[in-house]
Amino acid sequence: MKTLFPYGLDAPPVVRNLVLGSLACWLVFALNAAHRLPIIVNGLQWPGLSLAIGALAMIWSSHYGKLRRREKLLDHLDWRGDEHVLDIGCGRGLMAVAAARRTPRGRVTGIDIWQSEDLSGNGPDAVAANAAREGVAARVETRTADMRQLPFADGAIDTVVSCAAIHNIYQAEGRDRAIDGIARVLRPGGQVLIDDIRHLPQYAERLRAAGFEVDLMHGIDSVFWRVLSLGSLAPGTLVGRKPL
Repeated sequence: MKTLFPYGLDAPPVVRNLVLGSLACWLVFALNAAHRLPIIVNGLQWPGLSLAIGALAMIWSSHYGKLRRREKLLDHLDWRGDEHVLDIGCGRGLMAVAAARRTPRGRVTGIDIWQSEDLSGNGPDAVAANAAREGVAARVETRTADMRQLPFADGAIDTVVSCAAIHNIYQAEGRDRAIDGIARVLRPGGQVLIDDIRHLPQYAERLRAAGFEVDLMHGIDSVFWRVLSLGSLAPGTLVGRKPL
């Protein structure tokens, strides 16, 4: 598992449920085709196929896709090479390690509360192992901290990144506190990149209220996930800069 998913399998319960849902649909479809059911059930091959595609997409992303995508995400930011970067909800270090490679004279701090239901094998030891594997262990550190109470001084951070993390705060007020914390710890002129699966308009509104210049982007994959999730997911990327 560590070799297949060095940065973890994203949302293991979701992948499991997608697989089980697909298998259930195909089982009913097969029983119906064999006339083994007391009623006729038609069309289950389509949700079965959609659920299977969703599971395979998440597995592919966890193994390969997110490694490639993280570089494209970080390309949205300007890099000097000496920044102090904060990775909020760092998981197994996907973004933290990539950011460390771009800051040879800087350092990266990753914070998380290490919930295993969000990412398989989640923990600071996994971050350390991945940082060592990619040759940046000396510039990556981790802290256990809640993103709603960032343990950093005002203006202490040059760049904040966060990938698929802030949406895990279920209350809107809590998400506002996380965004307000980002605005507080960033230095004037500092940058923030948030890639998430929902709530991007809320993040953008909160940062704009704090004076940030914000660019909100949605890719073609956002349409796929909106349809598959019946509108509950709306992936996108936010890039913002704090005023000087």
